[in-house]
Amino acid sequence: MEQINVGLVGYNFMGRAHSNAYRQVSFFFPELKAEPVMKVLCGRTKERVDACAEQLGWQEAVYDVDDLLARDDIDLVDITAPNNQHAELAIAAAEAGKHVFCEKPLATNVEDAQRIVDAVEKAGVSHMLCHNYRRAPAVSLAKKMIENGDLGEIYHWRSQYLQDWLLSPDVPMMWRVRKEIAGSGSLGDLMAHSIDLALWMLGDIETVSCTMETFIEERPLMESFDTGLGGRAAEGAEMGTVDVDDGVVALCRFANGALGTMEATRFAAGHKNYNWFEVNGSKGSLRFNLERMNELEWYDASDPQESSGFKVIQATEDVHPYMGLPDGAGPRYWPAAHIIGYEHTFINTVFDLCQALAEGEQPWPSFHDGLRTQKVLAACERAAESERWEDVGL
Repeated sequence: MEQINVGLVGYNFMGRAHSNAYRQVSFFFPELKAEPVMKVLCGRTKERVDACAEQLGWQEAVYDVDDLLARDDIDLVDITAPNNQHAELAIAAAEAGKHVFCEKPLATNVEDAQRIVDAVEKAGVSHMLCHNYRRAPAVSLAKKMIENGDLGEIYHWRSQYLQDWLLSPDVPMMWRVRKEIAGSGSLGDLMAHSIDLALWMLGDIETVSCTMETFIEERPLMESFDTGLGGRAAEGAEMGTVDVDDGVVALCRFANGALGTMEATRFAAGHKNYNWFEVNGSKGSLRFNLERMNELEWYDASDPQESSGFKVIQATEDVHPYMGLPDGAGPRYWPAAHIIGYEHTFINTVFDLCQALAEGEQPWPSFHDGLRTQKVLAACERAAESERWEDVGL
């Protein structure tokens, strides 16, 4: 089997998720044509990098990205560092002739996203943005049903991405609440997922209207910003100004005539990771909730009135996306309704990435898709400031 030597930049939440996927993918996907080799973990703090490399299964550790990029034995650079580092790292990796796999959002602004796209195109390297929710089997099934015309003409998209981890004013100013690092708050952190799914399933968004709010304007400062979630500030720490949105609501018009509503917040008490969407068409409706990620709800408008209603599809059968082995050889993961979890969306993603690289094809979503999402995010920010509908410019 061909091998792909991977260098990972970053080792926190997403670094762990990606590492687990590299470790598991060959076990669950026997048809894999190129096996990822966990070659090098890269980070700035030697003690933490060394400990994480050993825990997560990386062969080596380096502490400067230049040392990683200079190596001839690295084929793919995987970027899970904070958002403001994506452009610098992705461009440098492309210029070094490495394929690039990057966490979302692609950048903190459209200009940097465009620079990344230009760099990978000029270098001729493969590139992929990690939107793992596309590869939840139920979500992939929804995409397939829309493409098949099962919903008919599409009228509405509506989505909510709700969390509550910022609810307490004692949560300190980690990097996700600093604009210079994150780019935006719940808009880029959460609504970027909803926008990606909407673009993937329904097509281009033409115009947006948006409003956003910062509910807690000051938070205690941290000594470092290495962690994306959680952490504590020292007792009596100075306060810093929060300059990103805590909650955002947007309206959008799609090129196909559909109307959309999107909401994202990290202030919805009781919601831990409520990533929900619904699509309404002339023939029926679909809805999905990540907190019940193995289920897709389907309403068929042609059902007789006495038995009509939403039904739950358990997207765990061998016939569902990612769930069956090749040639009908049985379940890939577990028997039907023995559910899979969040980590499997990353395993499915890494399989598609490695398979595309082995076959010389461009993985998806590409950085071009990331640029499209970035343009929608930017239009939302403009609309919130102007209090007018804004053109996206896709």
